[in-house]
Amino acid sequence: MMNLEYIRKPMAIETKSFEIIDEIIKNEGLSYPSELPLYKAIYQRVIHTSADFDYLDNLVIDEAFITQFKSGLSRPVTVYTDTKMALSGINKTAFDKIPWTLKCLISDEHTAQLATELGITRSMAAVQIALQTPGEKLFVIGNAPTAIYQLLESTEAQLNEVIGVIGIPVGFVGAAESKALLNEHALPSIVALGRKGGSNVAATIVNALLYHLVGRNL
Repeated sequence: MMNLEYIRKPMAIETKSFEIIDEIIKNEGLSYPSELPLYKAIYQRVIHTSADFDYLDNLVIDEAFITQFKSGLSRPVTVYTDTKMALSGINKTAFDKIPWTLKCLISDEHTAQLATELGITRSMAAVQIALQTPGEKLFVIGNAPTAIYQLLESTEAQLNEVIGVIGIPVGFVGAAESKALLNEHALPSIVALGRKGGSNVAATIVNALLYHLVGRNL
């Protein structure tokens, strides 16, 4: 039997990963866009998830988003993800510490029906349904540029209860363009400019916020 030496404890692996990330940033003359603990935690976890240091340049964190996220922690807010993968990637132990609800409407029958009737993507239909549902809401988009476009095409009244958008869709058709427009919009957002992103990165950003602000139990 081979005697392999490696780190077995999950938290030890994570801690070592962060140490390596910080060391690479220092040795390569890079820097975090912000040294504020919450902002730095977001960048660290995104790089940890993706092994991609380009996010130091690509990830734009709107201060208004952070303010809205923090202020909303004590109120009922519904978080809508555009994929089940993003929903699954959000840490439920941390999420359950706040009075928020987590939903993904992409597979709902109503979503499919509306998409067919209007000739639009399910992601767009899901956003429309979410916007029609009363209550404060936050969108976590890691896959569908059309979901961002749908938000941007909505009226100010329809967006009145949206406290923020995490816009991280990955891809070649509309991903970079939709995120650039979101970054310029008045909606509070965290955006990964360019083609890079993904549901895993979107979920990681939510987790980074929750771990830092409400804690984490393993």
